[in-house]
Amino acid sequence: MTTEQNTGNLTAESIEQALLSFLETRTKASVSPTQELFASGLVSSMFAMELVVHLEQNYGIAIVGSDLKTDNFRTVRMMTELVLRLRGASSAVGDA
Repeated sequence: MTTEQNTGNLTAESIEQALLSFLETRTKASVSPTQELFASGLVSSMFAMELVVHLEQNYGIAIVGSDLKTDNFRTVRMMTELVLRLRGASSAVGDA
Protein backbone atom coordinates (compact mmCIF):
# COMPACT_ATOMS: atom_id res chain seq x y z
CA MET A 1 0.00 0.00 0.00
CA THR A 2 1.36 3.41 -0.88
CA THR A 3 1.59 6.36 1.46
CA GLU A 4 -1.09 8.04 -0.62
CA GLN A 5 -3.44 5.12 0.03
CA ASN A 6 -2.60 5.13 3.73
CA THR A 7 -3.43 8.81 4.15
CA GLY A 8 -6.66 8.60 2.22
CA ASN A 9 -5.57 11.26 -0.31
CA LEU A 10 -6.60 9.18 -3.27
CA THR A 11 -7.54 10.77 -6.53
CA ALA A 12 -9.31 9.23 -9.48
CA GLU A 13 -6.09 9.62 -11.44
CA SER A 14 -3.91 7.83 -8.87
CA ILE A 15 -6.37 4.95 -8.53
CA GLU A 16 -6.71 4.65 -12.30
CA GLN A 17 -2.94 4.61 -12.81
CA ALA A 18 -2.45 1.99 -10.09
CA LEU A 19 -5.18 -0.22 -11.59
CA LEU A 20 -3.74 0.14 -15.09
CA SER A 21 -0.33 -0.85 -13.79
CA PHE A 22 -1.76 -3.85 -11.91
CA LEU A 23 -3.73 -5.04 -14.94
CA GLU A 24 -0.87 -4.55 -17.38
CA THR A 25 1.47 -6.48 -15.09
CA ARG A 26 -1.00 -9.34 -14.63
CA THR A 27 -2.24 -9.57 -18.23
CA LYS A 28 0.99 -8.61 -20.02
CA ALA A 29 -1.14 -6.38 -22.27
CA SER A 30 -1.62 -2.65 -22.66
CA VAL A 31 -4.90 -1.49 -21.11
CA SER A 32 -6.73 1.82 -21.49
CA PRO A 33 -9.01 3.30 -18.81
CA THR A 34 -12.14 2.78 -20.91
CA GLN A 35 -11.27 -0.57 -22.46
CA GLU A 36 -13.96 -3.23 -21.98
CA LEU A 37 -11.99 -5.78 -19.98
CA PHE A 38 -14.42 -8.71 -20.25
CA ALA A 39 -15.35 -8.13 -23.90
CA SER A 40 -11.68 -7.90 -24.86
CA GLY A 41 -10.94 -11.20 -23.12
CA LEU A 42 -8.39 -9.69 -20.74
CA VAL A 43 -10.47 -10.49 -17.66
CA SER A 44 -12.23 -13.77 -16.88
CA SER A 45 -14.68 -14.39 -14.07
CA MET A 46 -11.87 -15.97 -12.05
CA PHE A 47 -9.61 -12.95 -12.55
CA ALA A 48 -12.54 -10.70 -11.63
CA MET A 49 -12.52 -12.26 -8.17
CA GLU A 50 -8.82 -11.45 -7.91
CA LEU A 51 -9.67 -7.86 -8.84
CA VAL A 52 -12.24 -7.72 -6.02
CA VAL A 53 -9.65 -8.90 -3.50
CA HIS A 54 -7.04 -6.50 -4.92
CA LEU A 55 -9.38 -3.51 -4.62
CA GLU A 56 -10.51 -4.45 -1.12
CA GLN A 57 -6.98 -4.96 0.19
CA ASN A 58 -5.38 -1.97 -1.48
CA TYR A 59 -8.11 0.59 -0.88
CA GLY A 60 -9.62 -0.51 2.42
CA ILE A 61 -13.09 -1.14 1.03
CA ALA A 62 -15.59 -3.99 1.18
CA ILE A 63 -17.26 -4.91 -2.09
CA VAL A 64 -20.46 -6.77 -1.25
CA GLY A 65 -24.01 -7.23 -2.46
CA SER A 66 -25.05 -5.14 -5.41
CA ASP A 67 -21.53 -3.70 -5.75
CA LEU A 68 -20.32 -7.11 -6.95
CA LYS A 69 -22.10 -6.71 -10.29
CA THR A 70 -20.03 -7.05 -13.45
CA ASP A 71 -20.77 -3.48 -14.54
CA ASN A 72 -18.51 -2.17 -11.76
CA PHE A 73 -15.56 -4.10 -13.20
CA ARG A 74 -16.02 -3.64 -16.96
CA THR A 75 -13.37 -0.93 -17.25
CA VAL A 76 -10.62 0.59 -15.15
CA ARG A 77 -12.61 3.80 -15.03
CA MET A 78 -15.66 1.97 -13.61
CA MET A 79 -13.49 0.30 -10.95
CA THR A 80 -12.00 3.68 -10.07
CA GLU A 81 -15.49 5.14 -9.62
CA LEU A 82 -16.44 2.16 -7.44
CA VAL A 83 -13.40 2.65 -5.18
CA LEU A 84 -14.06 6.37 -4.80
CA ARG A 85 -17.74 5.79 -4.07
CA LEU A 86 -17.09 3.08 -1.49
CA ARG A 87 -14.30 5.04 0.19
CA GLY A 88 -16.63 8.02 0.39
CA ALA A 89 -19.35 5.85 1.89
CA SER A 90 -16.97 4.37 4.46
CA SER A 91 -15.74 7.85 5.39
CA ALA A 92 -19.29 9.07 5.79
CA VAL A 93 -20.15 6.10 8.00
CA GLY A 94 -16.99 6.61 10.07
CA ASP A 95 -17.77 10.31 10.53
CA ALA A 96 -21.33 9.73 11.70
